[in-house]
Amino acid sequence: MRQVTTPREEQRLLTAGTSTGEAALAAEILELRAKNEQLSQALASRAVIDQARGMVMVLAPCSSEQAWDLLVDVSQHCNVKLRDVAAALVATTKDERLPEPLQRELSRGLRRLHPADRR
Repeated sequence: MRQVTTPREEQRLLTAGTSTGEAALAAEILELRAKNEQLSQALASRAVIDQARGMVMVLAPCSSEQAWDLLVDVSQHCNVKLRDVAAALVATTKDERLPEPLQRELSRGLRRLHPADRR
């Protein structure tokens, strides 16, 4: 039940009101719709990020916080959104290959977690 407002609808809402109060209300509606959309996207990506986090915890083994930090580091070093890093890692369970830059950074991160295991 997502309601996305197009730029044309936004303009109509902002200009439809004749009073200052109506214009303020229209602006608030648009702001709330934008926040709602952002929260919906965040909830949708949260599940896949948590799955990837669990995968890292099993691979390392490490704490949940360390797994989060590792995924964030991979995201930042590869300039890829965290949700996309997580989705790529989870997709490996369906026989998809992890892109080379992500694979390289993930390996580096895992080695940093356990430097004694480098042998």
